[in-house]
Amino acid sequence: MAVRRLTVPSGAGPRLDAFLVKAVPGFSKVQVMRLLADGKVKVNGKKAKPLRRIVGGEELELDLPELQKAPASPAGPKLRALYEDPKWLVIDKPSGLTVEPEADQPSVVGLAAAQFGGFDVGGVAQPGVAHRLDKDTTGCLILSKTDVALGELRQAFEDKRITKTYLALVWGTPPETGTLDQPYGRHPEDPRRYTTRFNSARRARLSWKRLEQFGEEAALVEINLDTGRTHQIRAQFADLGHPVLGDWLYGTAAAKAAGFGRFALHAARLTLEGLTKRTLTLEAPLPDDFRSAVEALRAKSGRS
Repeated sequence: MAVRRLTVPSGAGPRLDAFLVKAVPGFSKVQVMRLLADGKVKVNGKKAKPLRRIVGGEELELDLPELQKAPASPAGPKLRALYEDPKWLVIDKPSGLTVEPEADQPSVVGLAAAQFGGFDVGGVAQPGVAHRLDKDTTGCLILSKTDVALGELRQAFEDKRITKTYLALVWGTPPETGTLDQPYGRHPEDPRRYTTRFNSARRARLSWKRLEQFGEEAALVEINLDTGRTHQIRAQFADLGHPVLGDWLYGTAAAKAAGFGRFALHAARLTLEGLTKRTLTLEAPLPDDFRSAVEALRAKSGRS
């Protein structure tokens, strides 16, 4: 067993289990409850009961399981690292991969576990995930190597110390610049979709600038996310009347037909503040299919 010691800070909340889920973020609530039920958590030297309450200042001792091998991953593409250190791995995600495993398909988590070393998250030798990219979206994705790093990453997202910048090809002629701050949630008639067109306490915020216009058909835009909602760019630009080209779920018929086998969305840049000794900005180059689509649009509009 691997022993981990923690001190409960003041104001941590009354429930030991809730504190541990945050303090050891690689472990799910189910895993934490199993540790408590199995007597693997001690408070001030005594085994803690599952519903133990805390006040702050307690000394905790956790007997964590030995590191398990990651599940075998189906074969997939070799991942390219944009940055790596003992706590973080930033990859240039290719199209066609989910971030987390689904059925028997290759995933970023499975391939990273197989291709890179140094992972220990939730007692398993695989990376921790604090943000995701859709299966067809390419570009910068940061993974955590340890439970502590995963907690730091989640806190950095909450504190807005991580900036995510995307490039997208969208239908029509959007304004040169703009900001959206809208209610956001699942579409009431289609649970696969999200929408801004109903009242919700949850908000979705982003800003953009138009980098290039290709006639009246399409534009290249740079988008900065202030929130990281599921499908956020795709849904907000569709509701704006400028869906991402090739988006099979949100696009109009014309926008779908203008795609190139997937939707045209790329996580181009990731800026990290306070996670390393200096602010770190990482960039993923445009993939070949996206670059070819831009060149084709330029040629069609007479801009080449």
